[in-house]
Amino acid sequence: MASKRISQSFITIDPPHVAADEPDDAQKWVEDWRNVLAKDLIDSRIVEVNEETSVEDACEILLSEKITCLAVKATEATQEPYLGLFDWGDVNAFLTLAATRHTLGRDDLLDNSRADAIVSAARAGHVPTRLVSNLSEKNPLETLPDTASIISLLEIFSRGAHRVLIRASDPGAGPFLGIVSDRRLLTWFAEYTPTAAFLETPLHSLSLPSLHLFSAVVTATSSASVLDAMRLMSEDGVSSIAVLDDDNRVLLSAVSVTDIGRIVVPSESKHILSTPLHQFIALIKAPDGSTDGADRYPVYAVSPTSLLSYTIQKLLATNSHRLFIARDTNGSTSPIVASAHVPLAGVVSIVDILSLFARLAHLDVDPARMQRRRRASSASTNSAHSGSHRSSSSSGVRVSRTPSLRTSAAVGGVGAGGDGPAK
Repeated sequence: MASKRISQSFITIDPPHVAADEPDDAQKWVEDWRNVLAKDLIDSRIVEVNEETSVEDACEILLSEKITCLAVKATEATQEPYLGLFDWGDVNAFLTLAATRHTLGRDDLLDNSRADAIVSAARAGHVPTRLVSNLSEKNPLETLPDTASIISLLEIFSRGAHRVLIRASDPGAGPFLGIVSDRRLLTWFAEYTPTAAFLETPLHSLSLPSLHLFSAVVTATSSASVLDAMRLMSEDGVSSIAVLDDDNRVLLSAVSVTDIGRIVVPSESKHILSTPLHQFIALIKAPDGSTDGADRYPVYAVSPTSLLSYTIQKLLATNSHRLFIARDTNGSTSPIVASAHVPLAGVVSIVDILSLFARLAHLDVDPARMQRRRRASSASTNSAHSGSHRSSSSSGVRVSRTPSLRTSAAVGGVGAGGDGPAK
């Protein structure tokens, strides 16, 4: 049953819950998995920043290095070299706090010491990365020894984390060898031959709702603002939302925290956060379209009759973290791009599918647990301004590179300056 969230622009579709079956030879697969080392799946290097590096400079590094995550290095010598991680989800949470600061009372900040510290730092003109590390609460610092198997990776990823740092046992190699992403582990499972028959099972036959594969769909209409989308992602603990047509609620596109980082952060426009989502989507598509006329960012979807193998391949081929589930009304078994005439029914993510394999390994996992925790932790901050959402989202907010994030932090009442009360 649909329920309204924040405003009439947003809906949440909650799925039914049913049981799932286990293949007869699943435990033979699990024994194989125990012999595969996590370090053999490392797919990216660690890029670090000092904990006192400004959020603005950290964003510049994410953009210039074309990466999605930084490790925040401790200034003082400690047993652990890193305090945490910093990614676009944290940037989104920071910008959301900055842009809606004027809706918060002093009591709200006293109840949230971290938000209060960020506000105070913004007034001083320098917000260190350490304050914003994992502000989204979906970017925890997870580590494993280089002797760990992919079973350990499964346990971490199926809880909702997206990356794991692998420790080095050889002191000469440094404290860590690199990072394994949830996408890399999914690639490994796609190539694991013994599960080939299992992967050819249609999604609906796997009873996936009980595994949270048809998790709640968080949406916004195309007339909602960029700030509306940012707040929705921050409050609901998701990294992307579906954008629906205002009139018929059909799926138009999607907006992610990565889009926010790559477009909002470097923007020179003071109106970027009040931009309607249908215009923002055009900005997302513009770089490739202006070069070759191609739409490199279609919204990909699968249907309940799509095979698990097809779903995995589509996630990997499109470099997506999630696919939308479209109800199949015309007999097609594998829609590639969501049709404007197919109703949206759910969403499936990399985390959801890894949770499926984790359950085969009899791991106690719940990919929705982290999201519920994020929602609960954000309630004290968000409740204060939920009633004034419309007024805050309609105002222009300036987020430019210099002094971008300091300016955006000031515009919500954190500091002085600018050309409007809620820039």
